[in-house]
Amino acid sequence: MFIRETATRNKSANESYVTFRLVASERTGKQVRQITLLNLGRQFDLPRSDWPRLCARIEALLAGQAGMLPEPEVIETLAQRYAARLIAAGPGPTAPEPVSPAVPPARSASSAKSAAPDPVFAEVDITSLQLTRPRSVGVEAAGLAAMDWLGIDPILRGLGFNGVQRAAVAGSLIGRMAAPGSELATWRWLGERSALGELLGVNFDTMPLMQLYRTSDLLVRHRDKIETMLFTNIQDLFGLPVTVTLHDLTNTYFEGTAAGNGKAARGRSKEKRSDCPLVTLGLVLDGSGFVRRSRMFAGNAAESTTLADMLKGLAAPKGALVIMDAGIATAANIAWLKEQEYRYLAVSRERGRQFDPDQAVDTLTASNETIQLQRVLSKDGTEVRLYCHSGGRDTKETAISGRFVTRFETGLAKLAAGLDKPRAQKKLADIQQRIGRLKEKSRGIGRHYEITVTPDETGTKAACITWTKTPVNGSMLTHPGVCCLRSSETTRDAAELWHTYTMLTDLEAVFRGLKSELGLRPVFHHNEKRTEGHLFITVLAYQLVQTIRRKLEAAGETISWSRLREILSVQQRVTATFRQRDGRTLHVRKTTAAAPALRKIYDTLGIDAAPGGVRKLIV
Repeated sequence: MFIRETATRNKSANESYVTFRLVASERTGKQVRQITLLNLGRQFDLPRSDWPRLCARIEALLAGQAGMLPEPEVIETLAQRYAARLIAAGPGPTAPEPVSPAVPPARSASSAKSAAPDPVFAEVDITSLQLTRPRSVGVEAAGLAAMDWLGIDPILRGLGFNGVQRAAVAGSLIGRMAAPGSELATWRWLGERSALGELLGVNFDTMPLMQLYRTSDLLVRHRDKIETMLFTNIQDLFGLPVTVTLHDLTNTYFEGTAAGNGKAARGRSKEKRSDCPLVTLGLVLDGSGFVRRSRMFAGNAAESTTLADMLKGLAAPKGALVIMDAGIATAANIAWLKEQEYRYLAVSRERGRQFDPDQAVDTLTASNETIQLQRVLSKDGTEVRLYCHSGGRDTKETAISGRFVTRFETGLAKLAAGLDKPRAQKKLADIQQRIGRLKEKSRGIGRHYEITVTPDETGTKAACITWTKTPVNGSMLTHPGVCCLRSSETTRDAAELWHTYTMLTDLEAVFRGLKSELGLRPVFHHNEKRTEGHLFITVLAYQLVQTIRRKLEAAGETISWSRLREILSVQQRVTATFRQRDGRTLHVRKTTAAAPALRKIYDTLGIDAAPGGVRKLIV
């Protein structure tokens, strides 16, 4: 075994370069020929003087022999990598025995049984067993299956992505699903912990980090086409009617100043990280929870100004129903939706609350909570308002109000008691100022009180403080647990409007998944284009997760991605090495057996329970 340097010329680019190959000599009869074991690529920069040591260490690893002396870290790392690639690739010139064919990453359990290989027996020393190079394979297999269902590879081919770029896309998306983090974290995961390269036939060990960054740039460049074609494939896969559109925003923060990002700006952080620059992610989703459009806005973007920008290029039919929360449902946006012939269902921005239980009907939520609904049609018959009362929300808001009422009245009592103390603050102006501060901190509770400060005979000091609680009608104190929806759907009954609105609450689960399960936060990039790439990769990874979960839900399996990832991530590919009686070394690369919970998931999704199959090498 030795390393050969070969000069090569790319005629199309008129470029000369050098490649490196790991080569072995093989005798056939009276002739000796050289065969290439591995292509080491153009970036092989180990000094020539260390090549013999590297080759010797690779041969020792394949023979299952321990080194006499520890090798330098760079040589040991390369030797482990190349030996693992040789084992994963199957038999070489020193292993004439037939090898079991690799199992495709996604296929049905029945086909896996029919293609089971014939048994192979070998006499080995069981004390020589070594288990090496464990790599995760469960999330990878599920992710590749989802990519296949959605036709992502054909989409990328049609957009001109080459093989390396398509592999980088698969690595970025599945890495975000399995180990959420930055592109740097994904690159390390691909090279150090994942068997995705084995399933794809790609060597992620030698793929430079810059390849992931450049591929994310390419994804952003084709974002509109990718989202359009992907959602079309999703509709075909699940037979989704396009009738409902949901729009909402979330934001993510930067670690650092993000000085090179024009959209990084200070704003109201939903993660309570207003100390950091932010960018905002806007999503337009179908009622099924799949993303139709995504876009990055400045961190200080107002929710009310993004609706028209997000929907203008949307391939939604006229008359689609748009569901919004109160932050987006401004009068201007409602007027624009009417003008564009969209229907709407939104949380009303009106401040006053009202509810008449005598005119309400009951409906049940998915968690069997009773909701009371009062439907009120406008005088001109063009809009309906739905006043909703929830017992659970009533209890929560009553507790919140009670806490602030107690805090406010305790503050007033403290001020009043201080008037009887000799050294306490008594100046009339100061007392009025302190009452004003109490109101400011009361979260609106102060408006429900009439407070009287009686001055003493001098008119400069307070002699007495009294107050009367008079709840303002239409507020949280008088109507706890009440919210109002407004809609153009005047023909729908109250229960139907309510259950349609609950799709918006499902959108919050989407954002939770993006932020907590798929690593949307934080962003480490300082470049605007790279930040967009990070967000878009997260959105695409979410599409794959949603596809897997929807297939499971169709079979009655409702499970969060975080829990599903835990089950999938247990399965590993491992190399078992034995010394045989004849002195040769047997290497078997195989996937661990699927536990019952994992087997059930694989069977439901129609995925082979032993991704990667079995590879054997005898040296």
